[in-house]
Amino acid sequence: MELRQLEYFVAVAHERSFTLAARRLHVVQSAVSAAIAALEKDLKVTLFERSAQRVVLTEAGTALLPEALAVMDAVQGARDVVDELGAGMRGSVRVGLLPGLGLIDLPAAAGEFRRRYPNVELQLRVDAEGSAGVVVGLRNGDIDVGFLGIAAGSVPRELTAWELLRVPQVLAVPVGHRLARRRSVALADLADEAFVDFPPGFGTRTLIDQAFEAAGIARHVVVEALGIENGVQFVAHGVGLGILPGYAVSGVEAIRVVQIADESFQWSLYMATLKKRKPTAALRALLGLVSTHLRQPEGTQLGRDVHQQN
Repeated sequence: MELRQLEYFVAVAHERSFTLAARRLHVVQSAVSAAIAALEKDLKVTLFERSAQRVVLTEAGTALLPEALAVMDAVQGARDVVDELGAGMRGSVRVGLLPGLGLIDLPAAAGEFRRRYPNVELQLRVDAEGSAGVVVGLRNGDIDVGFLGIAAGSVPRELTAWELLRVPQVLAVPVGHRLARRRSVALADLADEAFVDFPPGFGTRTLIDQAFEAAGIARHVVVEALGIENGVQFVAHGVGLGILPGYAVSGVEAIRVVQIADESFQWSLYMATLKKRKPTAALRALLGLVSTHLRQPEGTQLGRDVHQQN
C-alpha cells in the first residue's frame, strides 16, 4: 500500500467520480484507475461500485475511508511541523455550515484567517440538510470540521465537539393569535396549532419533534424554513407558531414571546471533527479564531469548552 494510492482513493471517495478525482489531482484518469485497482488487489477487496451513472463506496471502502483520512492527516501534520519552521502554514480546511448561522461573525473570522494564513485554502459550504448533513459530511471526509445545532450531550459518539454556545428557545406567537397574551403555555396548549419549523435533519427540529412525540401531541408543520431569520419572518406574517431562539424574536413588533412552562428546548452550537482524524495546525488555528468571533446575544450562555463523546 502506497501513500499515493490512499490519496487517490480519498479523492475518488470525495468526488464520487474517477474523472473528477483525476481533475482534482491534476493527473490523467488512467493513473487514478490504475492506483485504485492496485490498492484493491493489495487489500483483496472491492472499494467502489462502478457504473456509468455513479461511483459508490462499498462496505469495505466505507470502512477504509476514515483510516485513509487519518493517514493523510498524519502526513499533513508532518508537513505542518516543517512548514512552521520554514515558509509558514499550508494546507486546506473545509468547513460545513448551517443555513442562516448568525451566532458567529463568519465573514470576519474567515477574513482574519486568510490574512494570517494566506497559504491555507479555506472552503466554507452550507449544508441544506442541517446538522444531520454536516455529520454525514464529517463521516465521509467531505469536510474537516462542521457546525452542529443540536441538544446538549447528543453529539454522535464518533465525533469530538467543542461546545460554543447554549441557546434557549421560546414560543414565538404572531400578534393577534389566541395565545399572544399568555405569559406561558404548556405543550398541551399547542395541540392542533400550525407551526413554522426547519426541515427534518436540523438538530432543533429533531429536539422539538421528540419532545412533542414523548408528550403524545401531534404537531402540524406548515412551513419548513431555511434558517432562523427566515423562520422569524414566517411567524411575523402569521403563518404559524415557531419555537425559536429568544434572541431572534426579541423586539420584533409582529411577534409576542411566550415561555413554554414544561420544556426548555435549549440547544447547543458545537464545532465538531471526526474523532479518528487528528486536527491539523490549520484546523486548530481556525478553531481558535472562531471562539473570538462568537456573537453572544442576550439569553445565550457560553459553552463548556471541549465536549468529547466516549
